[in-house]
Amino acid sequence: QVQLVESGGGLVQAGGSLRLSCAASGGTFNSYNMGWFRQAPGKEREFVATISWSGGRTSYLDSVKGRFTVSRDNAKNTMYLQMNSLNPGDTAVYYCAAARRDTYVEGTRGYDYWGQGTQVTVSS
Repeated sequence: QVQLVESGGGLVQAGGSLRLSCAASGGTFNSYNMGWFRQAPGKEREFVATISWSGGRTSYLDSVKGRFTVSRDNAKNTMYLQMNSLNPGDTAVYYCAAARRDTYVEGTRGYDYWGQGTQVTVSS
């Protein structure tokens, strides 16, 4: 059983930056591909970024490309999301999730474990 805990959320002005962390425990971290997702009020949860188990492959939601960077440190069992040039449209609860390496994932489907989320609020 893998436990995921997000941190680093908060209130920031438009144009600002935040760095989210996702700390994993209870499993072998490099056995999992990881993802960041977000859910704004009244909207469905959406994919933001993914990173492969080795960190060698990443993918991003089009609207965050060039602004967000996903990374991981397998020695620290932690994944990160560096978010720059934030705008009010990025306001949401951000979640991290883990999927076993051999699991097919699409959007939010296929992930085995989820964190509780961290709130990110961007003021205009």
